[in-house]
Amino acid sequence: MSENKHIQFSNSVLLFPLVAILAIWTVYWVEVRFGLNFNDYGIYPRKLSGLRGVLFSPFVHGSVEHLYNNTIPLAVLTAFLVYFYRSAAIRTLMLGVLLSGLLTWIIGRPSYHIGASGLIYVLASFIFFKGIFAKHFRLVALSLVVVFIYGSMIWYIFPVKEGISWEGHLSGFIIGLVLALTTKVQVPSERKYDWEKEDYDEENDPFLKHFDADGNFIEQQPETENDEAVKIRYHYKKREDN
Repeated sequence: MSENKHIQFSNSVLLFPLVAILAIWTVYWVEVRFGLNFNDYGIYPRKLSGLRGVLFSPFVHGSVEHLYNNTIPLAVLTAFLVYFYRSAAIRTLMLGVLLSGLLTWIIGRPSYHIGASGLIYVLASFIFFKGIFAKHFRLVALSLVVVFIYGSMIWYIFPVKEGISWEGHLSGFIIGLVLALTTKVQVPSERKYDWEKEDYDEENDPFLKHFDADGNFIEQQPETENDEAVKIRYHYKKREDN
């Protein structure tokens, strides 16, 4: 985003979330339709065969509830990422999946870790911290929106509930922070008014010349050549009676 014009709606803002949602729901439909179970394609820590889950685990979910809980956050956060950080969106998604998966493989319990929640934590963490680091009012506002909507997710990076991969959540949170620190984005330039510039001269400001020292408005007359008043002359022609 080099200029404000880059923060604008495009088809990709809808396309990326739609593709992500269709992917995870299609995989689950295939499991139900053909009686399959893809849990073995999740991340199994510290086993070579478990490394395939780094790529496949975000598409695998254990239940409809698990799938539904990940669908809306994935769609919303992906749309935020593409809309506000378009130039870094693909890189963030790809590295987020790979690095958070690898970290989960390293620190996780010996069990299959499945679901898109790791990527969701990557996105939430990246969007929050990147907005704070950028210090641009729009991006900071976006960070606050993320906190307001998904701030409660922070508790699930700790082992507070059975049956969830808190290691995957923690890995996503850490990787999101790392990507926010290392990913360079061009912040939109803020418009500066004349009175904010260093070379601003108050005495030559055309607008301020309309006010006196007490702040009273002074109506200025239009200037004429040689500061002479405009003179209007009328010529009368006598009527000739026939």
